[in-house]
Parts: sequence; structure tokens; C-alpha cells
Amino acid sequence: MRLLSLILSAAVLLSVFSSSAAEDYTEDWKDVPAGIVTSRAAVHDPSILEAEGKYYIFGTHMTAAVSDDLRTWVMRADGYLPNNKVWGNIFSEDSHVFDYAGGPKSVIPTDDKGYHVWAPDVIYNDTLGKYMMYYCTSSTWNASNLCFGIADSIEGPYIWQGALICSGFDRNTIQATDVAQYADEEWISKHYLNSAGTYNYNDYPNALDPAVFYDENHRLWMVYGSWSGGIFLLELDPATGLVIHPEADEKNGIDPYFGKKLMGGNHQSMEGPYILYDAAAGWYYLFVSYGGLAAHGGYQIRVFRSRTPDGDYEDMNGKHPGTISHFRYGLKLSGNYILPSVRTAYMATGHNSAMIGSDGKRYVCYHTRFNNNSERHTPQVKQYGVNEEGWPCLLPYTTRGEDIPAAFDPKDVPGRYYVINQGILINDQIAEPMVLYLREDGSIGGKDLSGSWALTDGTAFLHLTLDGKEYSGVLCRMQDDAKNEVIVFTAVGGNESVWGVRYPAE
Repeated sequence: MRLLSLILSAAVLLSVFSSSAAEDYTEDWKDVPAGIVTSRAAVHDPSILEAEGKYYIFGTHMTAAVSDDLRTWVMRADGYLPNNKVWGNIFSEDSHVFDYAGGPKSVIPTDDKGYHVWAPDVIYNDTLGKYMMYYCTSSTWNASNLCFGIADSIEGPYIWQGALICSGFDRNTIQATDVAQYADEEWISKHYLNSAGTYNYNDYPNALDPAVFYDENHRLWMVYGSWSGGIFLLELDPATGLVIHPEADEKNGIDPYFGKKLMGGNHQSMEGPYILYDAAAGWYYLFVSYGGLAAHGGYQIRVFRSRTPDGDYEDMNGKHPGTISHFRYGLKLSGNYILPSVRTAYMATGHNSAMIGSDGKRYVCYHTRFNNNSERHTPQVKQYGVNEEGWPCLLPYTTRGEDIPAAFDPKDVPGRYYVINQGILINDQIAEPMVLYLREDGSIGGKDLSGSWALTDGTAFLHLTLDGKEYSGVLCRMQDDAKNEVIVFTAVGGNESVWGVRYPAE
């Protein structure tokens, strides 16, 4: 028996040695052709909508662009100009857009004496038969105003209809808001103002970053918030576009003016909320961005989910963030990374919107910066799949019309992959590729990592185990940034995202 054991051990060692000897773990991709990444547009905080046979994005600083293919964008509006055809003339003398915040003569003037119009979101309101744009004007890091306009055409002009929510007021400036119409003096003093009479920004929101969506029963909602007191939700009246203010319910986190608090607070980095209802998956997905938006600020996309529009929204561990150490919470879909076919890392990928297109595909749209000593940014659109457990899995490269298949041939999976793990930290670290081999016997080998893989029979659902951690995702054929044909996987587990890229020759 001892001799048999020695023989078997030798055979296993020989097998491992032979396999490793044939595998090249060199993390060098200089021979992979590199592409140039450009969208020919600069739209920050892009909100995407498909309409009239085209794709539109609307962004901060009164920008907008249109595309036929989700890759090349043509600007439709760009900047704080009186002749901006999308926003209309919001700078006219009789305009009230900047009464409370966002302008040099506002009740709370802008800190740089300029104009601030940020983070629009456009939706088609089928009750009114109009397009509606929700956006924010902002003066300081917590004094802001949500408002909206309507238009007959997706390209505007959007005529201002009124202010919705104000934040950052104190005991003097609150009189310039409508807060007292929905909350009495006792509530205001107890909740909104601290003992010095200034705004309680740790518990209540900065009125920024609105995003509007229909739920499964065709009720209209607006999610909003940036840092400060967190992310909040309000129902809207589809007949007017105005807020339906709820009854106060402290036990369930419902405020009569600001609405229901979904998560965050204590001025943690959490902003750009976007909720998408996915009927096929049966989930509401809440996307948010963590970190600072500058190139080295650690900006990144996280996602939570719920069975109902008003939560609770939870991550892959069944939890949602409180008011401290929020980096542990939320599935991180994208941060800073580099992959073969580019020579400059993508940085601060964030402030996303999402949609399910008329083609039935799921898309995420966000802006990205680059590791090139600048703050230049550009919009990108990627397709994402949903794994067997119902979690979004973002494809590694911008979309070129690829199809996530219903099934994948197991014989096409094995090979040499460049793999990155996005992790969960909020910093400027760049996720760089390591080389892993997915072997024919279902094992995975790497220089410092091992594991296993399996494909669910008759599907494209891939399951990975990497050093004891489990990930679940999908396989797809697509093109990289240089239009090279590649096989990719995208999988998630423990709030981490891992991407793998294999070139046919490998």
C-alpha cells in the first residue's frame, strides 16, 4: 500500500509539474495590439435614454450628446450658454431656475460666483406625452435644489416647471424654500437644523443627482442624494411631475419633505444613485458611486438590489451600508483598471445610469477618466449580464453589439486568461492583470493562485473558485479596445468583480 501511495503521489506531482511547465504566467501584453479609446464627446455624469431610434446622454454642465451605436457620440449641447438648445434659455431675466441655489445671485450664492447645473436625468412621461428632465442646481457642498423641465422632443428645449426639493438651508434661508408646507416647526427644529441653526447635513440629503424610474406597477419615483445624509426616495405624480410628499414615519426612515432614506449618511462618499427595474430578473437594482470623482479619487460603481422599489436594498452579503466603513458594502462593478489592448489605465469609472434597450440587452453608461495626469473624461457604455443568482456582471469592454449567449461550448473555455479583480477598496490603486489558466480538467492555475471552474450545463453561466472564494458569472465573445476578437468572462462574488480575457491564440 505504501508503494502504491508513493507511485500515485509521484504521478500527481509529475502531472502538476508538466502542466505548470507548459504554462506561461508572464504578465506582459506588449504584443497585444492596442486601441485608442475615444467617444468624441465629454459628458460628465451621463444619463442614458433610448428614444426615436437613437441613444441620448445628458450630463453635468448642460451637456448632451446623441449616438447611433453607443460608442461614437455627437454633441447636442455643451455648456452654460444662452443659446443652449436642450435646456432652453434658463438664464433669461424672468427665469426662476436659480432663485434658491446654483447661481451667483441665488439666495445661497454659488461659492465660485458661477452657474452650476448638474446631473440631469431624462424620462418619457407617457401620461403627459412629454419628455421630462430632472436636474439640480447647486451652490455649495450641501446647498442645492432639485427641479425639472418638460419638452415635446427628446432634444428639448426643456421648459422649467418648478423647484422640487431644497437642501443646505439654515434658520434664515429656509424661508426661501417650501419646507414649511410639509413639516411643522417642531419637526424642522428637531430634524433639519442643529443647535446652531445650520443644516443637519449628516442625516439629511444634499439635493443632487436625481434619477427617475417607473416601477413594475407603473408608479413614478425619484431617487436622489450625494454624500451628506445619504440616498433618498420620493414618489412623483405622473400627471404633473411633482413630488408626492409622504406622511412622516420615523420608525421606517420616512421624512415628510425629503422622503424615504435608503442608505448612507454621515457625509460618506455615496452619490449618483440610479434605480433600474429589471422585470426578467425580478429585481430593482440600485447603482451608486463611492469615492471622489477626480482621477485618483477612487470613484467606482456599486450596486445593491431589492424586490420592491423602496427597499431594503442589499448587497451580495445581504447587507446595506450604515454610516461608517461603507467600503465593505455593495457589489463593486468597476473602479480603476487596465487590460490588454490599452496602454493607459481607466480611472474613476463612475456616476452611471443604466437601461434595458429595445434590443433586450442590459447596459450601463458612465464616465471614465484616465491615468494620464489629467482630468479628461469621456462617456462609455458597456453591456452587462445577470448571473444565475441574479447579480449584474459587467463586461470588460465597451459594447460593439456583442451578444451574451444563452449557451457556451465547454470546449471553448480552457486557455490562458488575463484576469483582474476589482476588489472592494476605495482608493486609486489600479487593478492589473494576472495570468490564469482555465484547464480542460476544470482546474485553474496561476503563479500565486489556484482554483477550479465549472460551466452550468447548456448555459453560459460560469462558476469559479479562486483560492477558496466563489464567483458566479457569464461568458461572452466580444471585441477588445483594439477590435481584437476575445473570449471574456465576468463574474462576481463577495462584492468583488473579476474579469478574464482570452485571445484565441492563447
